[in-house]
Amino acid sequence: MTQTQVKGRAEHIDETDVVIIGGGTGGYSTALRAAALGLEVVLAERDKVGGTCLHRGCIPSKAMLHAAELVDGIAEARERWGVKASLESVDWQALVATRDDIVARNHRGVEGHLAHAAVEVVHGSAELTGPRSVRIDGYGDVTARRGIVLATGSRPRTPGLAADGTRVVTSDDALFAPGLPDSVLVLGGGAIGVEYASLHRSMGARVTLVEAADRLVPLEDADVSRHLTRGLKKRGIDVRTGARLVEATVLGGGVRATVRTPRGEVRTVEAERLLVAVGRVPVTDGLGLAAAGLAPDRRGYVAPADWSRLETAVPGIHVVGDLLPPPSLGLAHASFAEGLLVAETLAGLRPAPVDYAAVPRVTYSAPQTASVGLTEAQARDAGHEVAVGTMPLTAVAKGMVHGQGGMVKVVTERGGRVLGVHLVGPHVSEMIAESQLIVGWDAEPSDVARHIHAHPTLSEAVGEAFLTLAGRGLHQRA
Repeated sequence: MTQTQVKGRAEHIDETDVVIIGGGTGGYSTALRAAALGLEVVLAERDKVGGTCLHRGCIPSKAMLHAAELVDGIAEARERWGVKASLESVDWQALVATRDDIVARNHRGVEGHLAHAAVEVVHGSAELTGPRSVRIDGYGDVTARRGIVLATGSRPRTPGLAADGTRVVTSDDALFAPGLPDSVLVLGGGAIGVEYASLHRSMGARVTLVEAADRLVPLEDADVSRHLTRGLKKRGIDVRTGARLVEATVLGGGVRATVRTPRGEVRTVEAERLLVAVGRVPVTDGLGLAAAGLAPDRRGYVAPADWSRLETAVPGIHVVGDLLPPPSLGLAHASFAEGLLVAETLAGLRPAPVDYAAVPRVTYSAPQTASVGLTEAQARDAGHEVAVGTMPLTAVAKGMVHGQGGMVKVVTERGGRVLGVHLVGPHVSEMIAESQLIVGWDAEPSDVARHIHAHPTLSEAVGEAFLTLAGRGLHQRA
């Protein structure tokens, strides 16, 4: 690296192998892998390394959802198992302190990994000044010999709604709004909206969940949506699909919203808080794309010209994470894979492209959903002759123990490989890894059926579904 003195810093790096703009999951995973391969790396991050996932999304929300699961367990113990337990109260400050400690420890871990790898982390906004040059506020210009990686992430979409962090909140600030509301209107029935609806219901709030599509988690298999909706309604969540927000007004004590039903009727919903979870948009403002000869597409994404390298039309400029359009999934674990791919590409290796069909998708609500591969509809649309196997979780003993319903659905080519696996129920987020391998390795039902699943476990239902498809079912027939 070429170094000079710059005011406010011990040293400034004029030239390096790789410059990464954005220190979220995609950015820091690229940095760590590139450094491990012997490349010199400068990572520019205007906030904290770890990005949205670590500080405002995945990690704090799952910490809160774990607390919600504990609350739900108290109710189940009392109502189902005869354990005379009751919930006295939720100490919000103690809950927040535990959540923040988990985030802080993870943050220190990421910082430590980057320091150990000798990645030069610079805190400041960065913009492209050319196809191989970046200017970082408060630091200066840096030239990248090998390439530049764009990893600036996304922000919540707020169509016509002004979030104030108290009455109207987004997924970025919902966890940090003051206290626990008595009632919540959640706008958006994708994974994020469903998780927040589930969390607030567990904490005792009256929850209305509004989704414009005709079903929740509309990108998932239709049977997943059906079982999830049934589970949420059973918990007392008012689910309204095919419904659209007409307008929302902030009042002294909350929000009044008007919602148009699928039949054209206009209904009024009042809640202490409106949580907007209608998707996210890429962050490209101030990135200087034009200076490098790039432009976002009409949706705001920076599309690669070569998906096998995640390289844009400008050679040497690569993209990872939420800046990527579909088939990238906007998921943290997909960003990790993209970071590895780009780092290895910049190091001169030939990594395998990311197989987005084999990336698992999880919703951490109660009940949970977890899927990998094609839905039944996608498989049919792709021209496959499809065979489907299903197994209710309550058909196995451990599913009866949990008593939360749910199902396993396997989509295969008739007489051929497994195309997709879809799960709904307790702990399915921990069960999906097996199915990820099944789909990713092009296994057939008979390949899976020869392996024995432990009894009694929820995973038995997965094994039984494959046994049935292989013509060896014990408790059901194909």
